[in-house]
Amino acid sequence: MSGYYDRQGNPITLDDWVATFRHNDGRVALDTVGAVTVSTVHLGIDHSFGSGRPLIFETMVLGGPLDEEQARYSSEVEAVAGHQQVVARVHAAETGA
Repeated sequence: MSGYYDRQGNPITLDDWVATFRHNDGRVALDTVGAVTVSTVHLGIDHSFGSGRPLIFETMVLGGPLDEEQARYSSEVEAVAGHQQVVARVHAAETGA
């Protein structure tokens, strides 16, 4: 396996990965809750390190009490759902709910 994947989870070459990101930042979702940013992107590089399904999407929290928390996913559907869950957690942390 190459370690590089398109948004559908298909293996691609390094050259294809580079071409994909030349004109695309990989953004899946971006939300702001107060001063906190929650960003989910397609990484296109497997971060499972050979253990389980390729993890090619990532959600990251920037700021607030959950700063630098992250989650990784194998599919865009999982990434969108995970992003929404993280946004809800950030909102609860920011509002004390």
